[in-house]
Amino acid sequence: MGARPDDQGTSFRVWAPHASAVWVHGTFNDWAEPGLSLARDPADPTDGGWPGTWSADVPGVRSGSEYRYRLQTPAGALSRIDPYARQVTSSVGNAVVYDPAAFDWGDARFEMPGWNDIVIYEMHIGTFGARRDTPGTFDRAIRRMAYLEELGIGAIQVMPPFEYAGDVSWGYNPAHIFAIESSYGGPDAFKRFVRAAHQHGIAVIVDVVYNHLGPGDLDLWRFDGWAEGEWGGIYFYNDDRAVTPWGNTRPDYGRGEVRAFLRDSALTWLEEFQADGLRFDSTLYIRTVDESPETELPDGWSFMAWLNDEIRARQPWKLTIAEDLGDPALITVPTGKGGAGFGARWDTGFLAVVRAALTAGDDRERDVGSIAATLLAGGDRPFSRVIYTESHDDVANGHVRLAEAVAPGDAANWFARKRATLGSAITLLAPGIPMLFQGQELLEDRWFDDTLPLDWSKSDRFAGIVQLHRDLIAARRNTHGWSAGLLGSSTTILRADEELKLLAWHRWSAGGPGDDVVIVTNLSTLPIVDVALGLPRAGRWRVRINSDSTVYDEEFGASIADDVEADGGPLDEQAQSGRISVAPYAVVVLSQDA
Repeated sequence: MGARPDDQGTSFRVWAPHASAVWVHGTFNDWAEPGLSLARDPADPTDGGWPGTWSADVPGVRSGSEYRYRLQTPAGALSRIDPYARQVTSSVGNAVVYDPAAFDWGDARFEMPGWNDIVIYEMHIGTFGARRDTPGTFDRAIRRMAYLEELGIGAIQVMPPFEYAGDVSWGYNPAHIFAIESSYGGPDAFKRFVRAAHQHGIAVIVDVVYNHLGPGDLDLWRFDGWAEGEWGGIYFYNDDRAVTPWGNTRPDYGRGEVRAFLRDSALTWLEEFQADGLRFDSTLYIRTVDESPETELPDGWSFMAWLNDEIRARQPWKLTIAEDLGDPALITVPTGKGGAGFGARWDTGFLAVVRAALTAGDDRERDVGSIAATLLAGGDRPFSRVIYTESHDDVANGHVRLAEAVAPGDAANWFARKRATLGSAITLLAPGIPMLFQGQELLEDRWFDDTLPLDWSKSDRFAGIVQLHRDLIAARRNTHGWSAGLLGSSTTILRADEELKLLAWHRWSAGGPGDDVVIVTNLSTLPIVDVALGLPRAGRWRVRINSDSTVYDEEFGASIADDVEADGGPLDEQAQSGRISVAPYAVVVLSQDA
């Protein structure tokens, strides 16, 4: 479908089952009307057509030519942008003929890291690479790629980059789901971004929106003039199933042509643009109408399972992530066992528990047991969940950054810095796929606003906090060879002490020196001093990270964490024990030399 150029010209094809005639016109014929006629195709999907598709080969039409379709319909003559357009001049402008094979990807090949070896960095292109008077673009974001590599990021998750109404948006109002937002630089700019990320060893995950479309600047609405009642026509449900919180534009997941349209969009990003994964926005509104079990959409569930099967069959190493705020029990279960087949899901329960503990005004209100439970909530498949304390949804629309939530109006004070970094440490050292939201490592305190660029001056002001994130991520990814257990799926809680507000856990893969990692956290204003704790084996356990070090902040520095000699006998169901000390609101990471 869409416009496909070759050496001879361009082949145009569009689905418009209720049109009685279809033409294409553009810069190649000076926009003469009605344009060049398209012929109705045979109803043969094996030939690239569907019932109701129209096509024509137009000699001499080259990449860069602008065009639109003109349809004669029951509603009269309509002018439409190609639903499959890879490039548009704007959300209400013209489609542009685009050659997907013309981009030079270079010779380097990128391999997606294992899902147990990525730290995700969620990014909004319009603000990440922006300056005060200069909106962000993909090319400007590329300039920070070396910074992200040094930080240790394994994957960038790009908030939806598809053409939307206007020039400023979060991206969750896609008008054209095959076209990259023109204000971000268009399709080649996105390919340059993906290529640069891969050159820096970083995967790219694209946030896609298939639970609704638009609703603004939506040429798909009554695309070929047909609709039932007040509904949207061939691409949408034409009854109450169309209703979403964002408009009456839920795609008709039960219609083969619409399923294929959404599938083709997903595969475009994974194959043509070489992205390494997809994050699906609000799958709850794909599988239900209004969040309730009474309004389940079997079409939506089967669509998700079918699409994940399609992706697994073609590129099984690529990661699909679901944001599902309902009961996610089956979201990551393989389709053969009745699940939707996603590789991972956003774990909002982790966010809720950890943020509640860190923002509580009184240490007595910090529920250590709940944090311990959420650490284990991934069960024997911990890397099937994405864990985080900040995301675009949770630091906007009345919600604030974690540091600001700890100390409103004074997000740089000692308590805010200590607890915000403790939140990052718990996230990065817990079993799961950890995610940071842009600027979290800079101690960004402003809520997310798509008109406000990140304050990169904080990378100097809080250089030590940035370094702490680098060190935590290096540990998480076993960069230095002493923390292989953080790549493993085994976790046990060593101690969840509500009185001391001490939480300690052990993570391992194969086990042994260089593999076993013990994390000890203090969720209290008071230091923990010389307390016996169970450890997996005898010998010296070295302090690899002490988040209270003055290396990270000159106002930190109780620095009471020393290497531990495990010679105290069995404790906490472990073979040995040693005495540990942890500063207020700090984390200590221990392991043995290999």
